[in-house]
Amino acid sequence: GAGDEAASLAERIDQLGAAFPGRVGISVQSVEQGWRSGWKDGELYPQQSVSKFFVALAAMDAVDRRRLTLEGPVTLSSSDLTLFNQPIAQRIIAGGSYTTTVETLLIEAMTKSDNTANDKLMRVTGGPAVVRRFIADRGLGAIRFYEGERALQSRIAGLTWSQSYSIGDGFYRARDALPLSVRRGLFNRYIDDPYDGASPTAIAGTLARLKRGELLSPASTARLLRIMSDTRTGKNRLRGGIKPGWTLAHKTGTGQVLDGVQAGYNDIGIITAPDGRSYAVAVMIKKTSTPLIVRMNLMNEVVRSVIESHETSAGARLSF
Repeated sequence: GAGDEAASLAERIDQLGAAFPGRVGISVQSVEQGWRSGWKDGELYPQQSVSKFFVALAAMDAVDRRRLTLEGPVTLSSSDLTLFNQPIAQRIIAGGSYTTTVETLLIEAMTKSDNTANDKLMRVTGGPAVVRRFIADRGLGAIRFYEGERALQSRIAGLTWSQSYSIGDGFYRARDALPLSVRRGLFNRYIDDPYDGASPTAIAGTLARLKRGELLSPASTARLLRIMSDTRTGKNRLRGGIKPGWTLAHKTGTGQVLDGVQAGYNDIGIITAPDGRSYAVAVMIKKTSTPLIVRMNLMNEVVRSVIESHETSAGARLSF
């Protein structure tokens, strides 16, 4: 039964966690039955772009409260540009400004992890305080939200955001001008106590509550999960372990690298079996220098383990 499923999975997750060369947290929760298994899943891990999930939740909550509409027009200008991954920037730069909708910002932020779309969505929703209030009011647990991508990435690097960093390689030049000893100190400070830290168990719990319809209206729940099913990033993270017939709605997060060490390499999501039963999964790597394929294999294996334990217990249910 459920107890056997949870126990066999817990053992496998402990093996995977212990064998991984780096600091990793893993949480798996049954959406329908509520049991949970984890490895070091109560610690705080850098979220990086996983935090876009909480912006999306706050935005959909604002839609539910009729403070925001998905069709609402939003105009972005050069003052909205951020850094790193921002595909939408090309449209803003080409026309001097770009007008789109709240829903498009949500889709771009979640499916492409677009930092500019995310930060603008956060601001039209009411800013960081509104995201933090959603997390607190819903009692989501150990989840920190910083000030959005510009502020977070600057602070990790020891810089204070300047809009000039959004142009060309401005950010990289400013970052590279800092002494390496200073950068190292700040980088390690971030890993030890991440400004955007969250525990895998709190994130998996949030995903499970979303899937059960406890956080948003039925329409907004379905809409957000459908968008997360279209995520284009991380094709070989959690998705690499999915079997035909199973589905995944997820969000990746990828941090800065210094001295070959990466702070934050994550994928969180909901995997659903062909029979409709679901599992919330969060794999968050705090710090590692292992090759990407080793990290991806770990994420693949966590998903395969969940699927295997589900199928074993489904088989047991059928044989009674």
